[in-house]
Amino acid sequence: MLATRLCTMRKLPSVLARTLTSGTSGSSVLPDMSEVRSRLRDIVGASTNWRDHVQAMQERKALHTLLAKRQEDLPPRRMKDSYLEVILPLGSQPEIREKYLNVHNSVRFGRILEDLDSLGVLICYTHTKQEMQPRSPLSIVTALVDKINLCKKIIYPDCDIKFTGNVSWVGRTSMEVKMHMLQLHDGDYSPVLDATFVMVARDPENKRPAFVNPLVPETPEEEEIFKQGELNKLKRIDFSTASLLKMAPTAEERNIIHDIFLNTLDTRTVSFRSRKLPPNSVWMEDAKLKGLQICHPQERNIFNRIFGGFLMRKAFELAWATACSYGGSRPFIVSVDDIMFQRPVEVGSLLLLSGQVCYTEKNYIQVRVHSEVYDADTREHQTTNIFHFTFISENEVPRVVPKTYGESMLYLDGKRHFAATMKEI
Repeated sequence: MLATRLCTMRKLPSVLARTLTSGTSGSSVLPDMSEVRSRLRDIVGASTNWRDHVQAMQERKALHTLLAKRQEDLPPRRMKDSYLEVILPLGSQPEIREKYLNVHNSVRFGRILEDLDSLGVLICYTHTKQEMQPRSPLSIVTALVDKINLCKKIIYPDCDIKFTGNVSWVGRTSMEVKMHMLQLHDGDYSPVLDATFVMVARDPENKRPAFVNPLVPETPEEEEIFKQGELNKLKRIDFSTASLLKMAPTAEERNIIHDIFLNTLDTRTVSFRSRKLPPNSVWMEDAKLKGLQICHPQERNIFNRIFGGFLMRKAFELAWATACSYGGSRPFIVSVDDIMFQRPVEVGSLLLLSGQVCYTEKNYIQVRVHSEVYDADTREHQTTNIFHFTFISENEVPRVVPKTYGESMLYLDGKRHFAATMKEI
């Protein structure tokens, strides 16, 4: 039953693939992920030597003259102009398998997050490519992971994986990228996941927004995809406006929290402070794990800040461990959504990660990971990311129960994210 529900994929990706590949000449040899990262370094002129990073960034300042003054000055692009296919040859090149292998003999999803992040950036650079100009004046970075939905519980470590993707919507300085991951079985590629990222373009020094090429849909299917990108933007605005950090809970949500409060009161005392945990439940304060990462130069991106894919991998691994310790069995990732990159993480930072089970329902576990950097000189903490992950456990899990008002808001926020995920899959 689970496999059936998870594989209710929308038909749009396959339609899109047919639309974009028609009229384009396929290559017999697809690029792999190492070539993706090599192309990105060439496009921005990044050095592979950490000691040269300051000089490389200084050289990018000269590219300011190549920036467009208005979006209207840039040539429009089609969806197929940015369409890319990339291979991850786990089956045909066994030597790369170990990097992707986990203890359960399946693929580490955190590594897939890194690959999706790199591919999303390259797709945007392909969309904004200037003829006769090998280096791009744009600094394109990930602003948001809108949604990643999986339709397979297990990704096999000995079968080739193919990524496809293209720019699906464009604003003035931002681009939505849709990517799909498929895995080879019995000679055919079958869908594994769909991902939607939002990228932003900035100037060569990564300080100010920069205009990107407009996108022109060519077919009714592409018109529908572009329209969905507009709707996704509006949904994000609505979700942000209704945030519990800005607005009070709805009447229904207030009733939910009050019912939880009443169900946890100790009937032997007449006191608001005396609380009792219901059967088969866990206090929210006992459902968390924490981690620390020292951000070394090895994990830097092409702009010499910490790679967003690395941050996503570390957050996912902590979320998985949190769900595993909570449920008592192996959890499987169902969805990732609403990852906002609020500020960059500098090389040398101390990265503090906090994973919290914030909502449960039957055998589903909703985990929120809060990421912040600690400045040892000023002793200040600054939030960099909030991650939301939905897992499914092999067995039904205890109900997580908030005790304080702050935990109740986390509970409601987790419930909202879980409900949004269930609508998608």
